[in-house]
Parts: sequence; C-alpha cells; structure tokens
Amino acid sequence: MSIDESSTGGPGSVLLPAVAPEVLAEAVENLSGRLRKKLDAAIEGCAAGAVRAADGSVGVRFGEDAVVTLRPGPSGVVTEADQAVCGCLLAPRCLHRAAVLGASPIADPEEPAPPAPGPDPVTGPDPVTGPGGTDGPGAAPAAPAATTAASAVAGPAAGPGAAAEAGPGAGTGAGATAAPGAEGAAEDGALTAAQVRAAAGLWGAAAEALAAGVTAGGAVVQAELLRAAHTARIAGLPRAEAAALRVVRGLRAARDHSAAQRLAELTGAFRELLYTAGLLASGAAGAGLTGAVRRSYEAGGSLRVYGLCREPVLSATGYGGVATHLLGVDGAHYSASDVRPGGLARARGAGAASVALGGAVLDHAGLARGGLRVVGATVSPEGRLGAGRGVRATAVGGVAWGEGPTAALFSRPAAEAVAAMPAEGAEPGLLGCDVRVVGASGDHVLVRELTPGSPLLRLAPAHPHPELPHAANLRRIAGCPGLVLRVLGRPDLDRAATLRPLAVGPVPGAEHSLRLPPEWLGRADLGYDRLQGAHFPGDAEGLVPEVSAPAAGTDPLADSPLWRVRRLLEAGVAGGRRAVAEAARGAEPAALAAALRRAGFGSAAELAAALTAEADRRPRDAFGRLADASAERYAWAWLAAAAHLAAAERSLVAASWA
Repeated sequence: MSIDESSTGGPGSVLLPAVAPEVLAEAVENLSGRLRKKLDAAIEGCAAGAVRAADGSVGVRFGEDAVVTLRPGPSGVVTEADQAVCGCLLAPRCLHRAAVLGASPIADPEEPAPPAPGPDPVTGPDPVTGPGGTDGPGAAPAAPAATTAASAVAGPAAGPGAAAEAGPGAGTGAGATAAPGAEGAAEDGALTAAQVRAAAGLWGAAAEALAAGVTAGGAVVQAELLRAAHTARIAGLPRAEAAALRVVRGLRAARDHSAAQRLAELTGAFRELLYTAGLLASGAAGAGLTGAVRRSYEAGGSLRVYGLCREPVLSATGYGGVATHLLGVDGAHYSASDVRPGGLARARGAGAASVALGGAVLDHAGLARGGLRVVGATVSPEGRLGAGRGVRATAVGGVAWGEGPTAALFSRPAAEAVAAMPAEGAEPGLLGCDVRVVGASGDHVLVRELTPGSPLLRLAPAHPHPELPHAANLRRIAGCPGLVLRVLGRPDLDRAATLRPLAVGPVPGAEHSLRLPPEWLGRADLGYDRLQGAHFPGDAEGLVPEVSAPAAGTDPLADSPLWRVRRLLEAGVAGGRRAVAEAARGAEPAALAAALRRAGFGSAAELAAALTAEADRRPRDAFGRLADASAERYAWAWLAAAAHLAAAERSLVAASWA
C-alpha cells in the first residue's frame, strides 16, 4: 500500500500514517448528524499536534481528556478500525477519532498477492502513470500519481451515450490480472449485477460531490465517495475506484489550498470518474472498462536494445528515480526504471545508479548511451523490462541518433508522427525531429522544424521542478536563435504544438549546432546533463535567426472561445452546482453562446446552455420543498459538456501540429 502525503494539511501532517479509505469512511458514517457538521472544523489543524511515540504509534491530543492513537500495521498504513482508538467516552463513534483519520493521507488499496510463479511469465507490480514504476520481484512499491509531464487523466472521446470503449492500457488486456470480484462476469464480457450496482452507487456519490464542489466537498462528502470506491473495488472495478481516489485527493488538496493542486486536474479527474462510473452503471459497458489491479511481465525471449535517453521521475508522494528509454532492433520501445522512496534527492541521484537488470554492469547514464543484450527478458505490456528470475543482461555498444534502429525516430515530420499516436488513453510515445531555434516565449522555446512549411513548435520543460535542469537547459537553448539541434521528446497532447524534450543533440552535418563531448555520444539528457557555453557554437555571428519570426505561434486553443466552456466547467467544480446556476442568471450565457456559435462550435453552445439550465432547475412542490433533489441530471449535463470540450480541444491540438 503506497502513501499519498500530498493530500494532508498542516505542518505536522507528515507524522500521520496513511489510512485505508474504508476505515475513514466507516468512522465518518458512525458519527451523528450533529458531529458531522463539526467534522471539517475539527480536522483543521489537528494534525499539527501529532506526536510519534517510540513504538511507532502516533498520538493526537484533544484537550485534557481525549487522545487519539493510531497504530499502523507493518506496511505503515492503518488498515483496520481497531488500529485507531480514542480515550474519550464516545469512542469509537467520536469526533476526535474521525477528525484524525480525516487529517491523515489516503492510502492506495493493497494489491492482491501475486499468483504462483509459472514456468514462463514473471509478474511485476502495476506500472504507474508515466515512466515511474518498479521492476521484478523484491522491488519497491510503485509510486502513485507520478508527476511526469505526460501524466494526465484521459477524458472520454464522446458523450455519456457513447459506446463503452476502454482506452489503451485501461482494461484487462494481455498480461493483465483481473480484479477480485470480476470472476462472476459472463464469458461474453458482460458485467455482473454486483458490478453494475457498485458502479451505480459510485455514480451517485460522484454526482453529489460534483454538485457540492470544492467549497462544500468536505470530509462527509469525501467519505461517501470513499465508501462507494471501496464497494467498487470489492465488486472488481479498480479503474473506477482509482478515479474516485483521485477526486478525493484533489478535493482535499483544493480545500487545503495546496500549491500543487490545479483546478484543471481536478476537473479532469471528475470527468474520468463520471465517465467510467456512468458507463459501468448503464450496464452497456464491457468488462474492459473495469480496469486491472496489476499487470504481469510476459516472457520476451532474447532482446537487443539501445539507449535513447534518461528521464527523471519525481512523484508528489515522495518517490523518485529514473527511467531510461530504450529502442529494440525492430523499432519497439522499452524502458528500464528505478523508482523508490526518496523524492527529489533520489530522482537526481538515480541517473547514475546501477541498472538492476539481470546482472548488467551498467549504470543508467551508461545505458542511455549504450545498449544491452537481454536473454530471458520479461516485458510488461507498456514495454517496461522486468528483473525477474532467469533474466540475464550483457552490456553492448550503443548507436548514435539517426543510426541503426534510431533512424526511424527522425525520419518523418513531427505532424505525421503525432497523427499516428493514439488519440487518448495512453501515454504518447517519443518523437524525434530536427529544429531551428526561433527564440523564447516565457518558459517555452519557439522552434521550427527544418522541414519546409512546418509550423512553429514550442519546447516546454518536461519536468519544471527548479532543482532539475530541464528549464535551465531550455533557457540556454532559447538564448541562441538560429541554432539547429536534434530533439527527442514527448508531445504534450493537451497543448497546441508543444513538445516536451527529454534530450537534445547536434544535427549531423550542420555547421551551427551543438558541440557535445565525444563521450556523450551525440546527445545530452536535459534532466541530468547541464549544457554549458562550450557546448554551443563559438561564432554567434554565424547563426541565422528567423528574421520574420512571430513573438509567439498561433495557439488554436487560446484563440478559440472554448475557454469559456472550460471556465464554466471549472466553476462548477470549484463552487458546485450553485456557482453554475449563478452564472446562468446574468448576461454571460448569451455572450458564451454567441461567441461559440460565431466560431462554429454550435454543439458546445447547446451543451453549455443545457448545463446552466439544469444547474438552475430546482423544481418545488406546493409546500416549497424540492421535488427532485437528485444531482444525477446535473451530473449528466456536466459530463456531456466536459466530454465534448475534451474532444474539441484534442481536435484543435492535432490540427496545430499540421
């Protein structure tokens, strides 16, 4: 079970152990209605008084008569109700105990024990979003919610009535272990009645949380979501449960005014939760949308892979490490990662750590510029190499960019490579291109491909943390307009024509390009190597900048009126249904609809109007009581607008690369 410390509040919150979602949900459910109203106020600041005892327990004092003691299990997580006790007379149905549990971070559910090892595959832990993860038995637990540039909540491609299709990697495909409780599914992939009921309960809790918003989404609302998420897990719906946990953590961070929280991310989390739960609750979704608890490493035979670059991995939950991207002789992409607790210090130092793969005598710095011959390889569906039993690896020489199998990475225009990538649901692959530096635009570097007629592209830091050299290296590059260089990175499919580079190198045969040391093998890892003045051309006069270059490239997302719909949706997440209803009573709805229709977004205008109308619909009976207090119709209207917005923005982003 891994820990998310980013959702805690108060300076002493790091002392509190993580709590299983069902333990917190049960504690809040046992409170009386009067105590529930006081819970949010009781949570504030109570973690600051936490004191850790010599036996590992954590105590929080309330006045002189009540002390709450948390005694986590061997995993460091409170997984049972009797591991949280209070000394007051109302315990265990007291406000003190529920407040301390509410101030503790939410733990990820425990993964089931791996199946007995067979003769071929070696199972490994489920990889996290982004390049972070662990390999093989005995490795550290996977880091949840890795903050890589590519990590994001994938939205639905269509509205709530669309066919239920899981994105790549989202369901139980090859190498995936089905969730517990899914055994009762029919052979044709239909959901069980228990799964449909659990999804319906989660949908209802998510709708109520959306209607409440951040302002009213306190501990009670969060507890209802956690209970529904636990029920979904028992029924075998891990994808829906994971989406609910992201929403709860986002609500906590937003209410605590965490600097790491972004309203857009919480909006995406709500969209994913409502989309998944809604389709599952309809009963029309296939078993692929249930998700997988863990993924297995399948036998990959003998492989010969060459290093491309290294990428730091830094998680908001205290994990850090490195992922080295590799390329097989057949053009298949692989990676070798080393992610463990340690945060930023671990991410910075892991770039030179030894590669724990089949006895290979290479570190990640050497592997990024060298290669491996792997015998008895084990590979996850995402291409992550495992360090299981029987794996043997031998170091081999590397190849320069543009030679051997790496030539295909730089052989076609960026627009063509982006068009071939999955639209959603999977992390975009690596993309290589040769560009000329135009100049700086904020923290971005404007570049243009050397291919004639190419659009202006933006290079953005893959990891903006100030202690990592990505941003500093890009600033140096931006200071040399006219410089030509070879870039390898990952396109940001949520932003117009944006590439997040992981490594750069000189363009073969170019006169005014980078001048890297021979031992770097023609590439510089932007997350670990620091570019210096000696790495740039000495004759700055020879650089040919783009004279007529615009200050910034055309951004179809910024220029379109879709930002109005995005603001409306985010206002609903922040202020709840009431905030959307207030927006419907002014002159803004008419302006929003007119601007959208003028730009050709007629469907967006209709969906936004339907959302504001539904938010303001509060029918009452003859006695003034609400005739329909359910938030489900409002949630469907919000999801329809959010799904359409996500699809429209993806289309605009795809067009910006052409």
